[in-house]
Amino acid sequence: QVQLVESGGGLVQPGGSLTLSCAASGNSFSIYTMAWYRQAPEKQRELVATITRGGITAYIDSVKGRFTISRDNAKNTVYLQMNSLKPEDTAAYYCNTRPIPTITWGQGTQVTVSS
Repeated sequence: QVQLVESGGGLVQPGGSLTLSCAASGNSFSIYTMAWYRQAPEKQRELVATITRGGITAYIDSVKGRFTISRDNAKNTVYLQMNSLKPEDTAAYYCNTRPIPTITWGQGTQVTVSS
């Protein structure tokens, strides 16, 4: 059974940067389209960025030009580089498959953008 472990979150000032990592166990990671999702307090979880197994990426409009998703299939890891962070990026961040999250959700990693 594949498990996901997210890390790299923290408290950062507006305009700052963070890099999130999501490590997956199991041998079939490379076949999945992976994505980062986030959930702010009292809001529904939303998709942030997607990367196919071939490296094609997509982003929601609010993070385009600021966030970069990447993956290292040899390490079973997907990353989210976040630059120019804004208070509205504050949320718990999770990774999972796309188009349907098929893996049990990990614990997520909290990102707080505040001065």
